[in-house]
Amino acid sequence: MAMPVIHVWSDEPADGPTNMAADELLAGESLRRGKLMVRLYGWETTTISLGGFQKHEDALAAAEIEGLPLVRRPSGGGAIVHGSDLTYAAAVPKTHPWGSSPQALYDAFHEAIVQTLAAYGVDAALWRPSQPASVDADESFFCFDRRASGDVIFRPEPTAPGGHAGRGHKIMGSAQRRLEGAVLQHGSLLLRRNADVGGRAAHPGVADLADAAAALPSTGELVDRWLALVARAAQAEVVREAGGFRGPRAKEVAGQAARFREPRWTARR
Repeated sequence: MAMPVIHVWSDEPADGPTNMAADELLAGESLRRGKLMVRLYGWETTTISLGGFQKHEDALAAAEIEGLPLVRRPSGGGAIVHGSDLTYAAAVPKTHPWGSSPQALYDAFHEAIVQTLAAYGVDAALWRPSQPASVDADESFFCFDRRASGDVIFRPEPTAPGGHAGRGHKIMGSAQRRLEGAVLQHGSLLLRRNADVGGRAAHPGVADLADAAAALPSTGELVDRWLALVARAAQAEVVREAGGFRGPRAKEVAGQAARFREPRWTARR
């Protein structure tokens, strides 16, 4: 029997609506092929992605991000300042073992990052609340101020007396949207502090927090090791697709992106 595969594409930077449209199409492609798929991509300029359920008025009130492009994700979670992070989208059919368990999909990608960073001397761990069954009630505006079970925390603080994990510095978070037949997961690994923002919008990344002795790799090397570990956990192999995901689907992406450009989508909440 052939080993399952994870299809991976790397796309050139794009604006927010284009990236969100491509991610939704990735979910559709995942459902059609019945495969786990990953898209890696960048941003043309520093951009704020707003969680699908966040209030638009809260984004307008955040002076630290005033004037920056804003796009609303279809997935949940808090606002992310993109541009100095590694952004990914993963899509999996609901029939896949990771598609039937939101936490399993979340943990698979995050645990692989923990192991990858450890290989380069960076101390990180998955954050767990004191009561694993509880719902995360953290409503901070920015994603990297929030804590949810499975978030990646740099050098986690010792567990507090009540059994609650120390908050530490969050360096990776993800959010999901359960679509018809497939699950779309957005994720962001903060590589370094974004120089275009300040105040509460500026969070330290891996390069800012790691010890001077840490041998930080290139982004490409980090991604290769990370995805290899994701594939090992899935008992699959990585298949790197030639070219980007968007290229052959340019017309579809442009059509889908129009919805994400509409003010009524951005201000829908």
